[in-house]
Amino acid sequence: MITIENLVKRRGSKEILTGISFQGRPGRVTGFLGPNGAGKSSTLRILLGLDRATSGTALIGSVPFVWLPDPLRTVGAMLDGSGAHRARTGQAHLRWVARSAGLPRARVDEVLEIVGLTNAASKRVGSYSMGMGRRLGLATALLGDPEILILDEPVNGLDPDGIRWMRTFLRERAASGRTVLLSSHLMGELAETVDDVVIINEGKVMADGTLDEVTGSYRTLEDAFFALTTGGSL
Repeated sequence: MITIENLVKRRGSKEILTGISFQGRPGRVTGFLGPNGAGKSSTLRILLGLDRATSGTALIGSVPFVWLPDPLRTVGAMLDGSGAHRARTGQAHLRWVARSAGLPRARVDEVLEIVGLTNAASKRVGSYSMGMGRRLGLATALLGDPEILILDEPVNGLDPDGIRWMRTFLRERAASGRTVLLSSHLMGELAETVDDVVIINEGKVMADGTLDEVTGSYRTLEDAFFALTTGGSL
């Protein structure tokens, strides 16, 4: 379970987050949406212990991320692509992460197979396409076989087959009882993937519920997003 409760973040005199609250539940894929500057990245960074909240809580289970005794086995995250050095091979990057976290080396080959990068494992990350970089980022997040996945724009750069594969993978992950929280600007694809939706704008939660509840009388999730974040009518 991911629990965000009354989260506030200020930078100087500016309030980035204004008491936002929502949950990401086991067995569900939750879509976390917001326009640029809405506070989405700030929320995820606080949740992952990369930034501090002014007040409120962001919990993994019942504790902050920084209190987790074995974080990579609990949470797998991809916020900025793979995070790998361009001069390293994909395999070397994964081995380094696995070693630093005390994970078995055999897991590297397993995740490369899962994300479809086995044949590119010995290539330098600098030669990867954007889609391959996303697959490597996902492989890194999966190293600890975590209960929770937090993914930012996971289908960026993927071809149509890759997007369909990602959708199926995330749905299967949730069906096994895991928690998946993801963001994407591809509303049509997101609507095919998520169970629940949280929309934020200007640091406030504008909608929080199941996909059907949030779309309501709107034709599509994209229409609902436009209306809730711009005040426009459809």
